[in-house]
Amino acid sequence: MKRSYQVKRLAVYCGSATPADGRYVELARQVGETLARRGIGVVYGGGKLGLMGAVASGALAADGEVIGVIPQALEAAELANHACTELRVVRGMHERKQAFTDLADGFLTLPGGVGTMDELWEAMSWAQLGYHAKPVGLLNAFGFYDALIAFNRQMGEAGFIRPAHRDILIAESELEPLLARMSAYQPHTPIVAMAAGDL
Repeated sequence: MKRSYQVKRLAVYCGSATPADGRYVELARQVGETLARRGIGVVYGGGKLGLMGAVASGALAADGEVIGVIPQALEAAELANHACTELRVVRGMHERKQAFTDLADGFLTLPGGVGTMDELWEAMSWAQLGYHAKPVGLLNAFGFYDALIAFNRQMGEAGFIRPAHRDILIAESELEPLLARMSAYQPHTPIVAMAAGDL
């Protein structure tokens, strides 16, 4: 019988930009609020701008826990959200991403840009390698990630992602089914535990 995976905190990855299409910021706010109402804490990049700020605002408005992790350079540029439950200032991006992994029980990616992609792919890569055994969720709202999902499938079909790892990315267009699938997550066999003939 499969056991439910307990998710107490999620690292939420999303853009610090504010797109002209207001749906994205509203989505981020709703995600933050929903997570807080479900008792799930938010670990995020610690900024107050764009979707990042909206996630934090939504969670804080619903009395949720919000832990921001921001590099010194960005904190010094006055981009930090000091309204967080806890704001951790770290030396750089590598330390920041390690904190996301250490503090959270899973990873939830919303629409974003280059930085968001860096965080998502690292979470997936670390799952493959065995550096963590946590669910990696992708909220494909408004079809934003259709092409990325297709590309991830193409990498698998071409043989660049092993069959055991093709389902690491958990993608849904709505938050509730995505959270349900993340809670039902069963860790994949990581590369470090595979026999040489399976690599």
